[in-house]
Amino acid sequence: MCSFVDNKGMKKDNRATEDFLEALLMLELNGEKLETTKVASMLGISKPAVHQMGHQMIDKGFITRVDYGDMKLTDSGREVAEKVYRRHCVLKNYLISIGVSPETAEKDCCLMEHSISDETFSAIEKLTK
Repeated sequence: MCSFVDNKGMKKDNRATEDFLEALLMLELNGEKLETTKVASMLGISKPAVHQMGHQMIDKGFITRVDYGDMKLTDSGREVAEKVYRRHCVLKNYLISIGVSPETAEKDCCLMEHSISDETFSAIEKLTK
């Protein structure tokens, strides 16, 4: 999973939002509860930071949450999460296919998934099909 390391050309808050939503989607896909502790572990941040981000995601309409309960992606949150996750998977597989180690591919795709243009991503995606 990606960390909140900033890269040039991407607003840190947008990247943090995308990483947060992607983490929720990944937990959901693995059949896990969308708990603060699990999200904090995935993103390498503190539980209070996840709690604060959760409030921001609620304000943006990306998640819902019951007090002291699990989070849930809204339709708009799911849309963002699925787009980022798809990019993550395609880019990682592409990098591995051209000889990049899985560890480096994981790190690099986390940087690329947020800043690559739709045109370039589409071209890479076509190559991987």
